[in-house]
Amino acid sequence: MYEEPYRWIEAVGNRRHYLDEQFTKGAPVVASAYADGILMLTASRGTPKLYEIYDRIALGGMGHPADLEKLRFSLLEMAHIEGFNRSPSDVTGARLMKYGLAPAIKQAFEEIYKAPFIVKILLAELGTRPERDLFLTINYDGTFEESRRWASLGATATVQAQMGRYLDSQPGFEQAPLKQAVETALCAWAVGSLAQAASSAAEGEETPGLAPADTTAGDASTLPGKDSLLAHVRQTVTEKSLECILLERNGPGSSKYRALGSDELGGLLPSGISTASPA
Repeated sequence: MYEEPYRWIEAVGNRRHYLDEQFTKGAPVVASAYADGILMLTASRGTPKLYEIYDRIALGGMGHPADLEKLRFSLLEMAHIEGFNRSPSDVTGARLMKYGLAPAIKQAFEEIYKAPFIVKILLAELGTRPERDLFLTINYDGTFEESRRWASLGATATVQAQMGRYLDSQPGFEQAPLKQAVETALCAWAVGSLAQAASSAAEGEETPGLAPADTTAGDASTLPGKDSLLAHVRQTVTEKSLECILLERNGPGSSKYRALGSDELGGLLPSGISTASPA
């Protein structure tokens, strides 16, 4: 009887180790403020990872597609019921996170005889003013964080911090026009992607051109340069497709969500980076 709590703790520890491994090959997600609203960007192999949840709320995720879809539909249902029964202004990212996502993900993680959700989720909520924009991220164990200006998803907290360090090193990125914002987001995404690859190399998987030290904490001067980051993006788009969505503050109608098509996104990308689908 006295061993049961210790067995549970051990089982949760094993579950955490298993889940950490599931995200090492996933594509990071980055969301940041820009001059006209919020931009969210990632790369995928065909299965979308960025979605609209409600008029001013977008979702980005990494992990198992089936788990992400299940939670996305749950959020959609909650958001539209809230909007119908109360008002659209009552549908907020914080409410969806705290009363919709967090309890379900935490319960699934702690019930060791059931399968956990293999997901990490980012919600971006467009405010009526830039200072009201909100970013929320939730881990596979149900712990969540709120932030302003930017948020990211990566295999580990260290990877996410690396992406944030890059964004923080770019003066005034919150006021950047769309084309510049896309380039900055691409570079931040590449920081996360390279950091994950370097982490795998540190665990014994060889990754040419990457050193394990790239995953350690430090100041922005330790991050790769823009040329190296964009080169990594060019290499990535030979195998994956870029996804980019906007929450436009001055967009027409009540819904501020807009997904960028390949032609429009192509016109915003740095030279040499294509949106063409991989063969």
